[in-house]
Amino acid sequence: MKDLIRTIRSSAGMNQERFASALGTTPLSINRWENGKTIPNRMAQMQLYNFCKEHDIDVIGSIMDSNSWSGSDDKVILYHGSKKGIVGDIAPISRGECDFGSGFYMGTDVLQPLTLICNEERPKLYAVELDMTGLKVLNMDVGIDWAMLIAYHRKEMENVRGTPIYEWYAHMLDGYDVVIGHIADDRMYIELSRFFNKSLTDVALVNCLSVLDLGRQYVAISERACERIRVLNETSLSQLELLLLRDMSIQRRKEGIALTERMEVRYRREGRYFDEILEGDVP
Repeated sequence: MKDLIRTIRSSAGMNQERFASALGTTPLSINRWENGKTIPNRMAQMQLYNFCKEHDIDVIGSIMDSNSWSGSDDKVILYHGSKKGIVGDIAPISRGECDFGSGFYMGTDVLQPLTLICNEERPKLYAVELDMTGLKVLNMDVGIDWAMLIAYHRKEMENVRGTPIYEWYAHMLDGYDVVIGHIADDRMYIELSRFFNKSLTDVALVNCLSVLDLGRQYVAISERACERIRVLNETSLSQLELLLLRDMSIQRRKEGIALTERMEVRYRREGRYFDEILEGDVP
């Protein structure tokens, strides 16, 4: 928090006296906030948020930097967001309807989990270390297999249950410990739904998903993989950070809609529809 407040003030080009005046507080309070001796109360944090909005100050980079870690060659540093915090041992126990089924989900970029938990009341952010030694890993690029696998776990393929293509994706992860793939968001599920409703081709779908580049995620889907995860740090997010992250998340969603709409138009006549894929061979 102290570094974030200092960044806000520096971005505004103000000394502590002017900054205090703009916020309706005292220079002593600013000094104590920036030295970490006290934390602004909820009303003060709301004033800081409004100050950022009024002065068009973007401090998301500062939030990311303050929560970023560096790792070693054989161990991967990843980030996990939790609504209320991790309780007990790490295990592959997320909802089965997540992108790659039940697992422990971790992003490569600190901003990824931050945007997922920013609408929660008391979320926790974790920096974790994953030792990949000896683990069996499935590395997936953006493509139709990636989209169909997520569709399977999101229950979008239930109407074709029992078909060869359904069984193919139902067993694609058998025997693996970790899946690495691109992150999906709410907009992706809209595009998937359009694909399954036969209003979007596979080529248009993949291009829509490719343009929504939210980075990659590591998913520990076995107990063996989860045992290789070590928590490095746990952080509680302030009201100010959550408010700023929510604004950024809304803006990114709007940008994603505009990008996918352009892809839909550009590739609307290329590729196959879902029913045409079902009539073909299993990948």
